[in-house]
Amino acid sequence: MDIPNQKIELPILEEHGVTLNIKREDLIHPLVSGNKYRKLKYNLQAAREGGFDTLLTFGGAYSNHIAATAFAGAENGLRTIGVIRGEELEYVWQDNPTLREAHRTGMHFHFMSRKDYRQKTTTSILDKLKERWGKFYVLPEGGTNILAVKGCEEILKPQDAHFDFIASCVGTGGTLAGLINSARPHQEVLGFPVLKDEGLKEDIPTFVKRGQWRLIWDYHFGGYAKVSRELVTFINDFRRKTGVSLDPIYTGKLLYGIIDLIGRGKFKTGTNILAIHSGGLQGIAGMNNVLKKKNLPLIEV
Repeated sequence: MDIPNQKIELPILEEHGVTLNIKREDLIHPLVSGNKYRKLKYNLQAAREGGFDTLLTFGGAYSNHIAATAFAGAENGLRTIGVIRGEELEYVWQDNPTLREAHRTGMHFHFMSRKDYRQKTTTSILDKLKERWGKFYVLPEGGTNILAVKGCEEILKPQDAHFDFIASCVGTGGTLAGLINSARPHQEVLGFPVLKDEGLKEDIPTFVKRGQWRLIWDYHFGGYAKVSRELVTFINDFRRKTGVSLDPIYTGKLLYGIIDLIGRGKFKTGTNILAIHSGGLQGIAGMNNVLKKKNLPLIEV
């Protein structure tokens, strides 16, 4: 699959002599886009080869992974079960654009209290889920496992070898691990976590074979799905100037961080950066509902 790199033209880049390209993984598919397509590719193959007709996975109210799994399952003739964090959502899920679309695509929901959700991968919880839903193939929250990392190793292509830095947002760490494994020896992979999860420092090395990489913790904006007026303003301004839409949970934070670091002179003149657009644009509608309630500006689409 030939995914284009789009060169970004902004005055701040010219001023600092830095070249920035975005790999437009968001163009793969409107719902199964970016890293979700990559993570699901080999897991879907394993599910079929294992004789499973049902996928079960986990996620929150605005999860890109939930939306992608629902559509990919339907496209492949597989039943999908979404274990959703927050039992209160059972009565209001129709008001949530992500869950509403996943349900329309055919996903069944199993709402779980936050207390039980923290224990979701224990034998006792999984046994209860099997009693309720029967035999299923388990996809972890966010989709990260060895097969997901294998899929994400296919993001970088030979023509990307000239870049100095590869930059990606980080949720569960699977995409970053795949990029680290496939990056060239001279390339440094930069991960921008979107949540305050120090466990990533231990999780990512379990999937990494080699390579140089680091996490940059300054741009999560307070945690997962936390959004500020400043971030929304940046996302809207970036779209107007470049034509590239960003989501507020993942890619908006990534590009905000990259541009801020460039503006602060953290990259030397002549540096070539490739940022990975991991999709996730389906989450904008749900976040705009939240922003409206907080009387904050909306993300333009």
